[in-house]
Amino acid sequence: MKATLKSLRETKANPAVSVFVKTHRAHPANETDPIALKNQLKVVEERLTNEYDKATATTILDKIHAKTNDLNHNYNLDTLAIFASTDDVQVLRLPLDAKERVIIGERFATRDLVRDMASAVHYYTVVLTRDKARLIEASNDRVVKEFDKDDDAQKNMESIPFPIENNSLYKTGDGGSDRSANNESSYLKEFFNQVDKSVQELWGEHKMPLVIVGDTKNIGYYKDVCDRPDNIIATVSNATNLEEGSAQHIVDSVQEAVENYRSSLHQAAMGEIDKARGANMLQTDLQEVYRSAFQGVGETLYVRRGYMQPAIIDEAAQTLSMADDATAQGVTDDAVGEIIEHVIHNGGKVVFMPQELMGEDQPIALVTRY
Repeated sequence: MKATLKSLRETKANPAVSVFVKTHRAHPANETDPIALKNQLKVVEERLTNEYDKATATTILDKIHAKTNDLNHNYNLDTLAIFASTDDVQVLRLPLDAKERVIIGERFATRDLVRDMASAVHYYTVVLTRDKARLIEASNDRVVKEFDKDDDAQKNMESIPFPIENNSLYKTGDGGSDRSANNESSYLKEFFNQVDKSVQELWGEHKMPLVIVGDTKNIGYYKDVCDRPDNIIATVSNATNLEEGSAQHIVDSVQEAVENYRSSLHQAAMGEIDKARGANMLQTDLQEVYRSAFQGVGETLYVRRGYMQPAIIDEAAQTLSMADDATAQGVTDDAVGEIIEHVIHNGGKVVFMPQELMGEDQPIALVTRY
């Protein structure tokens, strides 16, 4: 998703059409999604027809309909986003709430999405039992997807695709040697080693942190055989119904651990801010932060959650002047969102901080690369 948003942000088009539609994950609520999509596309049609020539409007509308006419709404998440130009159309299902609207300009409207994605903890949940392993992708407390055999990401895997059944563990008999503790330990470690190879192959594409779910013994075995134990941000040993429970049930079960991880990031961030201040590599003035972010000097941006600031931005001069009226002509309503986009676009990180750690006196701080 980060790569997709970066590509969209780099695209200049006239027009660049951005469409956001509120959607639903489950039946019967998702029965209304095709109507909501149709209504927003009607707005697109009216605006393109009124504001652009017929050939441009027809080209874009045809491309959008080619991508959306056969859309399976059973796979919807919380928002459907469409980014269209005369050259291409991308349709994204997003695990976040976006305001339903149509935006037409010379750039795609990615700023709010970048802010929301940067503020989320995005992770894989590896669910382990002695008989089966599942893999669930999640963002904060929302399921993005559970990997299954038909998932495109798994079609050309060298390792075993998820869900993975344990076919190596001897499960019959009444206590013979094959059921001894040592032998079962060996079988389970072999199984979890196979699971980890699949996790690592998928991890290599996205490099997301891992939450491991299972009983204490199985979590221990997995940690013994996994290739990258440093990727594990949390373990959860008290979740129930691991094999048959819904993906959302599993994700709900790990939220306390995810919040603990988020809190650890916040505490570490305060230490990094103090360290950068001592090394004279910290900027807190919004104008300085903007210029450094624009020039690609920003290593890590720390932002108080919910902080927005209207401003007049001049990219050519690399200046930012704060404004009081977000609706005034020439004012960017969320200059902080622009800074976030620049930092991520130039390879930096963004960390959102709670208000109790970053107050009104210092709502933003940028650690520079030099």
